[in-house]
Amino acid sequence: MTAHPTAIPRTTGRSTSRGSVTAETAAMLPALMVVLAAALWAIQAVAVQLECVDAARVAARAAARGEPLDEVRALVRVATGHEAQVNVSRNSEQTRIEISVEVRPPWGPALPAVQVTASATAATEP
Repeated sequence: MTAHPTAIPRTTGRSTSRGSVTAETAAMLPALMVVLAAALWAIQAVAVQLECVDAARVAARAAARGEPLDEVRALVRVATGHEAQVNVSRNSEQTRIEISVEVRPPWGPALPAVQVTASATAATEP
């Protein structure tokens, strides 16, 4: 048996950096979770914004038709949740609905709330 003269011993640099990918991933994981939580909170705020816009349109049409204001406020609270603040102003020409809701993430009730608002105006019917 003869040794091959061109055989080069295999040495890779793996032993010096072994485990570094795992350590870097473990260090980045909390930051990634914070970014993911913030993105989910933003999506929740946008969804509440869309609900408020739809509720304001429906409420403005109902108030412009002459529905009692208590029923209009109840209609908005059913569509957006009981924590919604509803302001209704109605005169002979136009009816305006303003809705405001505080959005908090479900996983962090101690975090500050995001204020979401929507408004709609409709011509008051005679």
